Amino acid sequence: MLAIITGPSGVGKTTIMNSLLEADPSLQYSTSLTSRQPRSGEVDGIDYRFVSLREFQEKIKNDEFVEWSEVYGKYYGRLKSDLENLMRRGDVLVVIDVQGAKKFQNTYPEGVFIFMLPKSESALETQLRGRKADSEATTKIRLNTALQEMKQADDFDYKVVNNRIDETVREIQSILNMEKTKFTDNPERG
Repeated sequence: MLAIITGPSGVGKTTIMNSLLEADPSLQYSTSLTSRQPRSGEVDGIDYRFVSLREFQEKIKNDEFVEWSEVYGKYYGRLKSDLENLMRRGDVLVVIDVQGAKKFQNTYPEGVFIFMLPKSESALETQLRGRKADSEATTKIRLNTALQEMKQADDFDYKVVNNRIDETVREIQSILNMEKTKFTDNPERG
């Protein structure tokens, strides 16, 4: 099974992903490449694989990505070879921005697509401002983009509101368990 979690920046995707992976060690995470610099506390190979812009562009040229995109002036993408290796070994979790999730829908329509929503717009704004990793201008762009992305939630299989981390994790675990049953019952799905 391939599970894709998406949603606007600041909705808590990474926090939820970490809790899901901790709760289910059989779930494999597909780490993406990025041309941006690591944020404080991020570890190369775990949070992202950090590469130079030149290296990233070379991989684009060689058609090595399942999907890639430019987000806020930086490049992000997942290598075909990495994703295919993980999928051969079992269930895979992808956490990705909305733009990338749309590309996954085209390539892997059998995937399970979950859209995370914030409990409120003000909570999302508080989260984005609390990062203090971005300038005010970048924060405003992220917030405006997030509001537009939330309008696309109906394009995904499931919508989950991130009210409380433990509740959100349980809800997504229930979705994944239900979907695993579908995949077991119908091996052609994935």
